[in-house]
Amino acid sequence: MALQLGVNIDHVATIRQARRASYPDPLSAAELCLCVGADYIVIHVRGDERHMNEKDLARLCKSYRKYIHLECNSSLKMQKMALKHKPGSVCIVPELPNEVTTTGGLKFTPKNFTRIRQMTEALQQKGIRVSLFVDPTAQSIRAAAKCGADIVELCTRDYSEAKNKKEQAKLLRDLALASLLAKELGLEVHAGHGLDYENVLPVADLCGVSCMNIGFSIISRAVLAGLPNAVCAMKELL
Repeated sequence: MALQLGVNIDHVATIRQARRASYPDPLSAAELCLCVGADYIVIHVRGDERHMNEKDLARLCKSYRKYIHLECNSSLKMQKMALKHKPGSVCIVPELPNEVTTTGGLKFTPKNFTRIRQMTEALQQKGIRVSLFVDPTAQSIRAAAKCGADIVELCTRDYSEAKNKKEQAKLLRDLALASLLAKELGLEVHAGHGLDYENVLPVADLCGVSCMNIGFSIISRAVLAGLPNAVCAMKELL
């Protein structure tokens, strides 16, 4: 079965926010991506709404609700926002103050575990599938399963930033083992963070991975080649 592709369009909004303009419009970007083969539209509404905001989420869910995969932190504010607009799925991710981008998977401290499990249950009660963004470790995978998640998204940041082929191969093995464990525990497996046109194929070939969530590299190529061309090129790789 062909791998699914979730296209993260956050940086369409980043360009818009650079001028506080009304364009480029994330809704138009979502439509283009879906028309040329994207399976999901991924957006991250951060606490500071630096790019995507709640208004974007509302408009996207109104038009393409079942295709919208919302990334957000585990705060009550984000939980209420997700329950209000009801995207097809939600990925709970960690957020740190002033970070440029997400730096790793969720930390399952006792306090965090309780909050994540509560949010997972609340979303699922309203028919929203829940993914947890985790590091590719047995401990994190098992914690996600105990939280009741439907999906785990394996953080590929370290793999994507590997300094050499040997290190990359070791990190790819970690991802492979994490994927197998997640499948054994009944979890759907996604992967993402830092993946691009050069490094995506080894991860795409891993047993058990069903969806790749990719954003920055696609939007970067789109600046020069156009969004439909950039999405099609990635979809063809997968």
